[in-house]
Amino acid sequence: MNRYRVALVGAGRHGLRYARHVIADFPQLELAGIWRRDQAEAQRSATELGCRHFADYRELIAAPGVDLVIVAVPPALHPDIVEHCAAARRAVLLEKPAAIDLDAGRRMRIAVQRAGTPLMVAQTLRFNGVVKAIKQAIAEIAPIHALRISQRFEPSRPGWVDQPELSGGGVMMLTGIHSFDMARHLSDLEAVACCAEISRVGTTVQTEDNFGAVITFGDARVIASIAGSRATASRSGPIEIAGANGTLIADHVLNVAILVRGNVVTPIDVGPPLPTVRETLQAFVSAVDRGGQMPVTLDDGLRAVAIARACFDSAKSGRRVAVAAFDAEHLSVSQATEL
Repeated sequence: MNRYRVALVGAGRHGLRYARHVIADFPQLELAGIWRRDQAEAQRSATELGCRHFADYRELIAAPGVDLVIVAVPPALHPDIVEHCAAARRAVLLEKPAAIDLDAGRRMRIAVQRAGTPLMVAQTLRFNGVVKAIKQAIAEIAPIHALRISQRFEPSRPGWVDQPELSGGGVMMLTGIHSFDMARHLSDLEAVACCAEISRVGTTVQTEDNFGAVITFGDARVIASIAGSRATASRSGPIEIAGANGTLIADHVLNVAILVRGNVVTPIDVGPPLPTVRETLQAFVSAVDRGGQMPVTLDDGLRAVAIARACFDSAKSGRRVAVAAFDAEHLSVSQATEL
């Protein structure tokens, strides 16, 4: 495996997870430097990590010898950062959500496709051991006709996550994006339309902390019920996939999965819990080494964003809304429309 120097753009709580994995788990990687909007915190983190901090992320991206860039910042900042990475020919690992909307996504698509820049979206739940195990087990119950995915977490800390101009939305955008991507990943189908409701239970001021959505996939015969909350003193991630030949029931937080046929319950071996940030980083570095397609492409990330934006439109209008479709050849995106 080749050696790479890594720039970390965004060294907040989540970004530092990447930094620590780079240092502890990847002898072929060297942390070249970090950038954080809070310069005082950036200096403290750089001292802890034994690397340099940069006052300007553009200087960090362009620094001599940098090969890879990990981007873990508010998603509103993604287009400018990705365009600078493309100009410098740096491979990019981009945290989810890929963008706050599809116009921002289009900017990034144009930049990376023109430059030929490798880019992977860090939909980290694809690398969860439970998700990987039930993905393999789907063949035993296929064809599938319904999915139920939910995530429940403690309230978010105040900050940019409750500033829609930076985050693009609340729990539906920042956590629900995992579930939207997971539904695509597990079903191998594209979302067609959605109905959604959002609410503020009380843990946020400007964005939603509670949502529920019903989404149709493929030829509209596969229905997914997806929900999320950042307003509970608990953590869980239930997944249920119903098919013609059985049902898979799992929880990606509690690290359990079973196959149900009739009244017979068969445990599924999911292995020990996996640190998904480490697994995502491993998949990214391996793809860069191979020079092949990234395991989670920018289009994958943007299709999850398209579902989220359609759900917001549905919640606002109170009507069923079509999910925007992609025209990859012309780098254009159709608008979501009410049905």
